[in-house]
Amino acid sequence: MLAAAVALALLHFGTPLAYYAYLKAKWLGRPWDVKIDEKYKLKVTIIIPTYNEAKLIWRKLDNIYSQDYPKSLMEIVIVDSKSSDGTVELVKEWARSHPDANLVLIQEPERRGMVPALNYALQNHRASGEIIVFTDADAFWDTDALSEIVKYFADPNISAVTASIVPEADKHIENAYRSFFNQLRVAESKLHSTPVHNGALAAFRTSLIYKVGGLPSYTGNNDSTPASLIAFMGYRAIQVDDVVVKEPVRDDQFRRKVRRAQHLLLSFLKTKHYAKKLGVYKPNKTFEKIWRIEWWLHVVNPWLLAASAILLLTSALQGSLAAATLMGIGLALLPIKTYRTWLLQQLYLIAAALRNVKTKEIAWSK
Repeated sequence: MLAAAVALALLHFGTPLAYYAYLKAKWLGRPWDVKIDEKYKLKVTIIIPTYNEAKLIWRKLDNIYSQDYPKSLMEIVIVDSKSSDGTVELVKEWARSHPDANLVLIQEPERRGMVPALNYALQNHRASGEIIVFTDADAFWDTDALSEIVKYFADPNISAVTASIVPEADKHIENAYRSFFNQLRVAESKLHSTPVHNGALAAFRTSLIYKVGGLPSYTGNNDSTPASLIAFMGYRAIQVDDVVVKEPVRDDQFRRKVRRAQHLLLSFLKTKHYAKKLGVYKPNKTFEKIWRIEWWLHVVNPWLLAASAILLLTSALQGSLAAATLMGIGLALLPIKTYRTWLLQQLYLIAAALRNVKTKEIAWSK
């Protein structure tokens, strides 16, 4: 029992460490092997889903308006899901005070969740931009973010681009996670593509989003799932390191993390099959390897840690001094932020898998 617990723990920690070490050593420091044109400009449709965002929506619209991108090449679409806090009125007021902004307001008759809302917007308003950008109401961009994102679309093979995320709270434990996360995703992107994108700023070629009929409805995310689908279509889906978006750390962080993990797990479980079902699947050996490793790390790996902990605890209760010592070492390492952050991510994934059995939580309470 003790040997099995140790073997599972070594596999759990060893696999991501080896993968991270390989990517960091071989790919993270490499230059991008894509065509980048700093002067490249396309028309962009920025879609913001809202539900009771009165506290943030004015700041968000100001943030989009302040982009150093030609106003004539920006279309802002707000799709509101039956807000009850005055969000819609604020959007209308902002539009009146910014007549040079091309803003479209779409109101859903009922609240069904973010992905249904975005699909409702795509169905009821044909995006005029060649690039669609999905963004959260609580995500704030640097003034050059849009210009920096669009320059990567100069390469016709790049069809999904996302930014790196930095929490607004500088000393929060989330920073340790994001630092590791960003390096891993950028390195995967330089190798080929990353299957995990960020809803704070997720950009896609409009033609491909419409080609697959909008966003897949089996998951509640508007970033990782369409990005993975695009990668399975034979294009590249990348996270870049020169565009950073700040995101607040909210009080309900655990719940938000579990909900996001639920949708990410559904993406890993269903997206490849979905691409084949649509008839758009074009296998790429490099991305397939990335996908399999990330699938393992998200779907299987957390349960190895849980099984190891259960075996160690059982062995310790049966009188094994070695098992008790190993558990003590594990607890003693908790003050180390990186280690503690990793354990939290595993907890989110396990909780998410269990919640997915009961509910997919496409629409959640706020």
